[in-house]
Amino acid sequence: EMLSDNVKTFTTENHQGVLTCFRRNGMPQMSIVTCGAYRDGVAFTTTADRAKLINLKRDSKCALMVSKEDWRAYVVLEGRATIISPETNGADELREALRGVYRAATNEDHPNWEEYDQAMVDDRRSAVIVVPDSVYGTAV
Repeated sequence: EMLSDNVKTFTTENHQGVLTCFRRNGMPQMSIVTCGAYRDGVAFTTTADRAKLINLKRDSKCALMVSKEDWRAYVVLEGRATIISPETNGADELREALRGVYRAATNEDHPNWEEYDQAMVDDRRSAVIVVPDSVYGTAV
């Protein structure tokens, strides 16, 4: 489902998220992420060695809760993760996605894009977009 205007506004103004994905044994694995509205969902970046990325590559099913800093309002996106990574995407596509997610998660441009791009390559970062099948919460 496309993000409603309310959800898009909420996830543009609030960047504190908790991602839930699933371990090989079926148990949930939760991670704190900094995120923002991007393309058809809400996105964050992560390095190649993180459990969340390894789990999402195996099973893209996930949920992402985005909340206000005081936790009094939130939205939950349940759906699947789209991963844009060095292994599966071209360098230009990955660079543009990582820059887009940075802008989405900070609401600003990086002061030095060349430095940022190199740090993303050095970190072996991927962009992850949680594309919802359903959305619920107090801010919907």
